[in-house]
Amino acid sequence: MSGWEIATLALLVGGMVPALVLVARGGAVDRLVGLELASAVGALTLLVMIQDDGRPSYLIVPLVLVLLGFAGTLVYTRLLGPKP
Repeated sequence: MSGWEIATLALLVGGMVPALVLVARGGAVDRLVGLELASAVGALTLLVMIQDDGRPSYLIVPLVLVLLGFAGTLVYTRLLGPKP
């Protein structure tokens, strides 16, 4: 097991577990924070996995995940806001 694989496992356990707890048990705002945390941890995990694999052509995948995660956060924030 390489150092990159250990870093991937540490990111998944140390980052995804708290995000999933927030998504499962929190209020509306806590779920939104958990979603944003899961998106960030997912992108970082993909970056570490790509570094381990050694294929820089795959770097587009975490970039798209970050952009879609940000757009999703904006949409959910608008939905959670006050109704006119």
